[in-house]
Amino acid sequence: MIEYVSETGSTNSDLATRLSNNERVPERHWLVADRQSSGRGRQGRDWFDGSGNFMGSTVVHIAQSDPPASTLALLTGLAAYEACLSLVPDPHALSLKWPNDLLIGRAKLAGILLEGQGQAVIVGIGVNLAVAPDLSDRETVSFAKFGPAPDRNGFAERLAVQFDTELERWRTYGLEPLLRRWTNAAHPVGTPLTFHETETATQSGEFAGLADDGSLLLRLADGSTRAIHAGDVMLA
Repeated sequence: MIEYVSETGSTNSDLATRLSNNERVPERHWLVADRQSSGRGRQGRDWFDGSGNFMGSTVVHIAQSDPPASTLALLTGLAAYEACLSLVPDPHALSLKWPNDLLIGRAKLAGILLEGQGQAVIVGIGVNLAVAPDLSDRETVSFAKFGPAPDRNGFAERLAVQFDTELERWRTYGLEPLLRRWTNAAHPVGTPLTFHETETATQSGEFAGLADDGSLLLRLADGSTRAIHAGDVMLA
Protein backbone atom coordinates (compact mmCIF):
# COMPACT_ATOMS: atom_id res chain seq x y z
CA MET A 1 0.00 0.00 0.00
CA ILE A 2 1.22 3.50 -0.85
CA GLU A 3 -0.22 6.34 1.22
CA TYR A 4 0.16 9.74 -0.44
CA VAL A 5 0.06 13.03 1.49
CA SER A 6 0.33 16.52 0.06
CA GLU A 7 2.66 17.87 2.74
CA THR A 8 4.28 16.78 5.98
CA GLY A 9 7.30 17.56 8.08
CA SER A 10 9.12 14.29 7.40
CA THR A 11 7.84 10.92 6.26
CA ASN A 12 10.46 9.24 8.45
CA SER A 13 9.31 11.21 11.49
CA ASP A 14 5.66 10.47 10.75
CA LEU A 15 6.28 6.73 10.70
CA ALA A 16 8.42 6.98 13.85
CA THR A 17 5.54 8.74 15.62
CA ARG A 18 3.09 6.07 14.56
CA LEU A 19 5.36 3.32 15.83
CA SER A 20 5.98 5.08 19.13
CA ASN A 21 2.20 5.41 19.55
CA ASN A 22 1.91 1.64 19.03
CA GLU A 23 0.06 2.07 15.77
CA ARG A 24 0.33 -0.83 13.36
CA VAL A 25 2.64 0.06 10.48
CA PRO A 26 3.03 -3.09 8.36
CA GLU A 27 5.84 -3.81 5.98
CA ARG A 28 5.03 -2.91 2.36
CA HIS A 29 3.27 0.24 3.60
CA TRP A 30 4.82 3.39 2.15
CA LEU A 31 4.22 7.00 3.12
CA VAL A 32 4.99 9.33 0.20
CA ALA A 33 4.80 13.13 0.38
CA ASP A 34 4.49 15.79 -2.30
CA ARG A 35 6.38 18.15 -0.02
CA GLN A 36 8.44 17.84 3.18
CA SER A 37 9.03 20.89 5.36
CA SER A 38 11.48 19.23 7.76
CA GLY A 39 13.07 16.44 5.78
CA ARG A 40 16.57 15.36 6.76
CA GLY A 41 19.40 13.29 5.41
CA ARG A 42 22.37 11.47 6.85
CA GLN A 43 24.38 13.18 9.60
CA GLY A 44 21.63 15.77 10.17
CA ARG A 45 21.75 17.35 6.73
CA ASP A 46 18.61 19.05 5.41
CA TRP A 47 16.66 16.93 2.97
CA PHE A 48 15.94 18.72 -0.31
CA ASP A 49 12.23 19.32 -0.95
CA GLY A 50 11.87 19.44 -4.72
CA SER A 51 8.41 19.42 -6.26
CA GLY A 52 7.94 16.36 -8.45
CA ASN A 53 10.65 14.35 -6.73
CA PHE A 54 10.11 11.10 -4.86
CA MET A 55 10.16 11.46 -1.07
CA GLY A 56 8.95 8.45 0.85
CA SER A 57 9.47 6.07 3.75
CA THR A 58 8.62 2.51 4.72
CA VAL A 59 9.25 0.19 7.68
CA VAL A 60 11.10 -3.09 8.09
CA HIS A 61 10.32 -5.13 11.20
CA ILE A 62 13.48 -6.99 12.18
CA ALA A 63 13.13 -10.67 13.03
CA GLN A 64 15.69 -12.68 14.96
CA SER A 65 16.42 -14.78 11.86
CA ASP A 66 17.12 -11.74 9.66
CA PRO A 67 20.63 -10.74 8.56
CA PRO A 68 22.15 -7.77 10.45
CA ALA A 69 19.86 -4.75 10.30
CA SER A 70 22.81 -2.54 9.33
CA THR A 71 22.92 -4.23 5.91
CA LEU A 72 19.48 -2.80 5.10
CA ALA A 73 21.44 0.27 3.99
CA LEU A 74 23.01 -1.76 1.18
CA LEU A 75 19.69 -3.48 0.39
CA THR A 76 17.91 -0.14 0.08
CA GLY A 77 20.60 1.29 -2.17
CA LEU A 78 20.37 -1.73 -4.42
CA ALA A 79 16.57 -1.50 -4.57
CA ALA A 80 16.82 2.17 -5.62
CA TYR A 81 19.49 1.28 -8.18
CA GLU A 82 17.32 -1.43 -9.75
CA ALA A 83 14.25 0.83 -9.77
CA CYS A 84 16.19 3.59 -11.57
CA LEU A 85 18.26 1.47 -13.95
CA SER A 86 15.85 1.36 -16.89
CA LEU A 87 15.13 5.11 -16.56
CA VAL A 88 18.75 6.17 -17.18
CA PRO A 89 19.77 6.85 -20.82
CA ASP A 90 23.16 5.20 -20.20
CA PRO A 91 22.76 2.43 -17.58
CA HIS A 92 26.55 2.14 -17.30
CA ALA A 93 26.63 5.69 -15.87
CA LEU A 94 24.47 4.67 -12.89
CA SER A 95 26.35 3.39 -9.84
CA LEU A 96 26.21 2.98 -6.07
CA LYS A 97 28.55 4.67 -3.58
CA TRP A 98 28.86 3.17 -0.12
CA PRO A 99 26.68 2.71 1.70
CA ASN A 100 23.71 3.72 -0.42
CA ASP A 101 24.16 6.90 -2.47
CA LEU A 102 22.98 6.56 -6.05
CA LEU A 103 25.08 8.38 -8.65
CA ILE A 104 24.94 9.18 -12.33
CA GLY A 105 28.58 9.71 -13.18
CA ARG A 106 29.84 11.69 -10.19
CA ALA A 107 26.51 13.41 -9.49
CA LYS A 108 24.12 12.32 -6.74
CA LEU A 109 20.70 11.19 -7.94
CA ALA A 110 19.26 9.78 -4.71
CA GLY A 111 19.87 9.60 -0.99
CA ILE A 112 18.73 7.25 1.75
CA LEU A 113 18.28 7.60 5.52
CA LEU A 114 17.69 4.63 7.83
CA GLU A 115 16.60 5.14 11.44
CA GLY A 116 16.03 2.53 14.12
CA GLN A 117 12.80 2.51 16.12
CA GLY A 118 12.69 -0.36 18.59
CA GLN A 119 12.67 -3.60 16.61
CA ALA A 120 11.87 -1.71 13.40
CA VAL A 121 13.97 0.21 10.91
CA ILE A 122 12.43 3.19 9.13
CA VAL A 123 13.74 3.50 5.58
CA GLY A 124 13.57 6.94 3.95
CA ILE A 125 14.40 7.45 0.28
CA GLY A 126 14.64 10.58 -1.83
CA VAL A 127 15.13 10.45 -5.60
CA ASN A 128 15.64 13.51 -7.82
CA LEU A 129 13.03 12.84 -10.49
CA ALA A 130 12.24 16.41 -11.54
CA VAL A 131 14.80 18.72 -9.93
CA ALA A 132 18.15 18.46 -8.15
CA PRO A 133 19.39 20.61 -5.26
CA ASP A 134 22.26 23.02 -5.69
CA LEU A 135 24.81 21.85 -3.12
CA SER A 136 28.19 23.38 -2.38
CA ASP A 137 29.96 20.12 -1.48
CA ARG A 138 28.83 17.73 -4.23
CA GLU A 139 27.41 17.46 -7.72
CA THR A 140 23.73 16.57 -8.08
CA VAL A 141 21.50 15.51 -10.94
CA SER A 142 17.86 14.73 -11.69
CA PHE A 143 16.21 12.59 -14.33
CA ALA A 144 14.79 15.77 -15.87
CA LYS A 145 18.27 16.56 -17.19
CA PHE A 146 17.86 13.75 -19.72
CA GLY A 147 14.23 14.24 -20.71
CA PRO A 148 10.75 14.34 -19.18
CA ALA A 149 10.82 13.54 -15.48
CA PRO A 150 9.39 10.13 -14.56
CA ASP A 151 5.89 10.15 -13.10
CA ARG A 152 6.24 10.28 -9.33
CA ASN A 153 3.40 7.87 -8.52
CA GLY A 154 4.53 5.40 -11.14
CA PHE A 155 8.05 5.52 -9.75
CA ALA A 156 6.73 5.00 -6.22
CA GLU A 157 5.02 1.80 -7.31
CA ARG A 158 8.14 0.60 -9.11
CA LEU A 159 10.34 1.27 -6.09
CA ALA A 160 7.92 -0.36 -3.65
CA VAL A 161 7.87 -3.57 -5.70
CA GLN A 162 11.66 -3.62 -6.04
CA PHE A 163 12.22 -2.98 -2.34
CA ASP A 164 9.89 -5.85 -1.44
CA THR A 165 11.76 -8.12 -3.85
CA GLU A 166 15.14 -7.23 -2.35
CA LEU A 167 13.81 -7.68 1.19
CA GLU A 168 12.58 -11.18 0.37
CA ARG A 169 15.93 -12.09 -1.19
CA TRP A 170 17.78 -10.73 1.85
CA ARG A 171 15.72 -12.88 4.19
CA THR A 172 15.81 -15.98 2.01
CA TYR A 173 19.39 -16.05 0.73
CA GLY A 174 21.34 -13.97 3.24
CA LEU A 175 24.10 -11.46 2.66
CA GLU A 176 26.39 -13.07 0.11
CA PRO A 177 24.19 -12.49 -2.98
CA LEU A 178 23.35 -8.98 -1.79
CA LEU A 179 27.00 -8.03 -1.31
CA ARG A 180 27.95 -9.47 -4.69
CA ARG A 181 25.17 -7.64 -6.54
CA TRP A 182 25.85 -4.40 -4.66
CA THR A 183 29.55 -4.56 -5.59
CA ASN A 184 28.66 -5.17 -9.24
CA ALA A 185 26.45 -2.08 -9.19
CA ALA A 186 29.06 0.11 -7.48
CA HIS A 187 31.86 2.17 -8.98
CA PRO A 188 34.79 -0.08 -9.99
CA VAL A 189 37.26 -1.55 -7.55
CA GLY A 190 40.26 0.81 -7.49
CA THR A 191 38.12 3.97 -7.60
CA PRO A 192 39.82 6.71 -5.49
CA LEU A 193 37.78 7.57 -2.39
CA THR A 194 38.08 9.96 0.52
CA PHE A 195 36.76 8.93 3.92
CA HIS A 196 35.69 11.79 6.20
CA GLU A 197 36.26 10.56 9.74
CA THR A 198 35.34 13.96 11.18
CA GLU A 199 34.71 17.40 9.71
CA THR A 200 38.46 18.03 9.66
CA ALA A 201 40.06 14.57 9.45
CA THR A 202 40.07 12.63 6.19
CA GLN A 203 41.76 9.53 4.83
CA SER A 204 42.22 8.71 1.15
CA GLY A 205 42.48 5.36 -0.51
CA GLU A 206 40.93 3.13 -3.17
CA PHE A 207 37.72 1.14 -3.18
CA ALA A 208 38.61 -2.49 -2.46
CA GLY A 209 35.10 -3.97 -2.31
CA LEU A 210 33.02 -4.95 0.70
CA ALA A 211 33.82 -7.03 3.77
CA ASP A 212 31.62 -10.00 4.67
CA ASP A 213 29.59 -7.79 7.01
CA GLY A 214 28.99 -5.12 4.36
CA SER A 215 31.54 -2.60 5.60
CA LEU A 216 33.60 -0.70 3.03
CA LEU A 217 37.15 -1.87 2.35
CA LEU A 218 39.50 1.05 1.72
CA ARG A 219 42.95 0.21 0.36
CA LEU A 220 45.46 2.71 1.73
CA ALA A 221 48.63 4.04 0.12
CA ASP A 222 50.83 1.66 2.14
CA GLY A 223 48.96 -1.36 0.75
CA SER A 224 46.99 -2.09 3.91
CA THR A 225 43.21 -2.29 3.91
CA ARG A 226 40.92 -0.54 6.37
CA ALA A 227 37.31 -1.56 7.02
CA ILE A 228 34.95 1.43 7.24
CA HIS A 229 31.83 0.72 9.28
CA ALA A 230 30.32 4.22 9.37
CA GLY A 231 31.07 7.68 8.06
CA ASP A 232 30.98 9.82 4.95
CA VAL A 233 32.74 8.52 1.85
CA MET A 234 33.21 10.68 -1.24
CA LEU A 235 34.65 10.10 -4.68
CA ALA A 236 38.13 11.64 -4.63
